[in-house]
Amino acid sequence: MTSDFEALLPSTERSLLHRVARAQSEGRAPSFVGAVARGGAMVWSGSRSCVEGHVPDADTQYRIGSITKVFTAVLVLRLRDEGLLGLDDPLEKHLPGTGVGEVTIAQLLGHTTGLAAETPSPWWERTPGSTRPGLPEVLGEKPVVHPAGRSFHYSNPGYTLLGSLVEAVRGTSWEEALRGEILEPLGMGRTTVDPVAPHASGWAVHPWADVLLPEPSEHLGVMAPAGQLWSTAADLCRFGLFLAAGDDRVLSAASVAEMRVPAGPPAVGDPQMGYGLGLQIAYGEGGSLIGHGGSLPGFVAGLWVDVEQGVAGVALANATSGPLTGVVAADLVRTVVEAEPRFPEPWRPLPAGEVDRELLELTGPWYWGTYAYGLRVGPERGVVLEPLRGTGRRARFRALPEGGWVGLDGYYAGEALTVVRRPDGGVSHLDLGSFVFTREPYEPGDAVPGGVDEAGWRGL
Repeated sequence: MTSDFEALLPSTERSLLHRVARAQSEGRAPSFVGAVARGGAMVWSGSRSCVEGHVPDADTQYRIGSITKVFTAVLVLRLRDEGLLGLDDPLEKHLPGTGVGEVTIAQLLGHTTGLAAETPSPWWERTPGSTRPGLPEVLGEKPVVHPAGRSFHYSNPGYTLLGSLVEAVRGTSWEEALRGEILEPLGMGRTTVDPVAPHASGWAVHPWADVLLPEPSEHLGVMAPAGQLWSTAADLCRFGLFLAAGDDRVLSAASVAEMRVPAGPPAVGDPQMGYGLGLQIAYGEGGSLIGHGGSLPGFVAGLWVDVEQGVAGVALANATSGPLTGVVAADLVRTVVEAEPRFPEPWRPLPAGEVDRELLELTGPWYWGTYAYGLRVGPERGVVLEPLRGTGRRARFRALPEGGWVGLDGYYAGEALTVVRRPDGGVSHLDLGSFVFTREPYEPGDAVPGGVDEAGWRGL
């Protein structure tokens, strides 16, 4: 059986390099780097350049723009997991005096605060951070442009506030927290706030002629948590694998999974894109991808991850516009997934000591009214409830220490599932958020809300 750690097939590698070559040529990028990771490691990288003999590799730094926001979000989730703040806390509780009202930390993470997308003039990405020495200069006189909590509206100042929140609660700089809490544990030694050679230079490519113009590379100052970082394809592969599986040294798998859950409705006019807690979500026919795109003058970047398949794709280019790095990163992932899909783990029975006779008695068919469902045992005493035919509400449930279960996804996420027993100890029914599931449809004499006609089932 093929291992995820084995090298890609030559035909797959050629398809990946062809995609990078086409992106560099069609996007008119001075250079372009792509990489793919799976099974815990980078398994492929490739690049193209307009300069013969000066082809960048997976260790060459590019500016990654708003992919920086994902790192800032991870720092905030770490604070939550340590009990230092709550996601539903108003920002003002921990960072008073901002003037943004009662917006919550969760709303900031998911871009549902209603804050403006950009800072007041001048263009913050092409001017030094000293132009905006503090939050008042970042937010301006009217920072709120929409009612909070109602809709998605991307906000760079919002992530500046989150960076300042990290500093206020942690008592250290955003950069120091980033290095000690994420970069060092994940081995991302080539991800830095300022460029470290070898690194690409940023260029603007004329839209109507094949000529170049160098772009300025400014330190963003207080805006750094929204888009400052430089990184490499190899480092972003490491980060992408972390976003798929978590790492207890940085953030648990459960908390990373929480980041991947949509925080609000998608942006108007873009139903294919959602946003979680610091992560973009792309919906497609082949399943969803999570990650983020980034851009700053002279650079564009994309990082996308197929969590189910455990594959991450990275695309980096040094041009202000043209190369569609987000599209290419997603294409790299899908190329590998389609050509070399992950082998499922072998089926194995439960260890003898984990067989729960009481739980086994609950498996099999259950009926909500006349809807037929099946209940089966999942890992760690969890259960799965799913329709036996047609469409319906499928959900996984996690076992609770005090008994019963709580829903993990779908309509029943967060809802309690309990077993209701008769006085003699036998099972009467399942209660799922007040819905009654019985062993037979509308079983006479059982706890069916509204009762059951005494004459029972009949024909016409």
